[in-house]
Amino acid sequence: MPEVDPVFPRAWVEFVDPADASQVFRCDLTWLTSSYTCIFGRGCQGIYASSPDTGCCTLGAHFSDKADERRVAGFVAQLTPAQWQLHPGRTVRRSDWVEADDDGERKTLVVEVDGQDGCVFHNRTDFHAGAGCALHTLALEQGRNPLETKPDVCWQLPIRRAFRTVERPDETSYTEVSIGEYERAGWGPGGHDLDWYCTANTEAHVAPEPLYVTNQPELTELMGPAGYVELARHCEAHLRSRSLLAIHPADPH
Repeated sequence: MPEVDPVFPRAWVEFVDPADASQVFRCDLTWLTSSYTCIFGRGCQGIYASSPDTGCCTLGAHFSDKADERRVAGFVAQLTPAQWQLHPGRTVRRSDWVEADDDGERKTLVVEVDGQDGCVFHNRTDFHAGAGCALHTLALEQGRNPLETKPDVCWQLPIRRAFRTVERPDETSYTEVSIGEYERAGWGPGGHDLDWYCTANTEAHVAPEPLYVTNQPELTELMGPAGYVELARHCEAHLRSRSLLAIHPADPH
């Protein structure tokens, strides 16, 4: 099935962050109550036809800040060759897994294996432990949630958090924190050139539970525990009352 047009009526809710009165969450209920789920290894075609087996890991992951890179570095040092296909086989250096893009922004190294580009941490399909992120594997083996070990952008996808300052007519202001769909446009101008993308694709809207439930750990990390509880309350109310106009068009009807 083709991707649905990303421009369609959506239901949004706004509420003050229970933990910080200077912030207001603006949340896309249509997306957060959708049946989207990651289908890596279960039909994902990869964002580029030239690298179908590397999913959305083809371009590597940009670090959100220095703290993000330092946190990941601590877990990279714990990886073994049994967990990481491209492990250098010696003490890992930062140059083994970090590079700068054309704008000087730091990101995970991209490596070509058997003609397919992918993040250096992406174990390919011929790896004995199976395909997927070595840092994800490490987390599961240690009993952690993968959001602890992976770069921020990796575990946040397919949720997009954005900030902006909103000026009120009375000359006061607040920080708006939007929580929505990481659609093609979220990748910047190049997002429209991706050969395949999942969030608006019917093949990926197959979860038995809504996204706000399946991605509870990620949303809690992004919004705080109190913020997530309030979001869940609004999502539950939306599911009870939503109209056809507020249902994600990629969801089964």
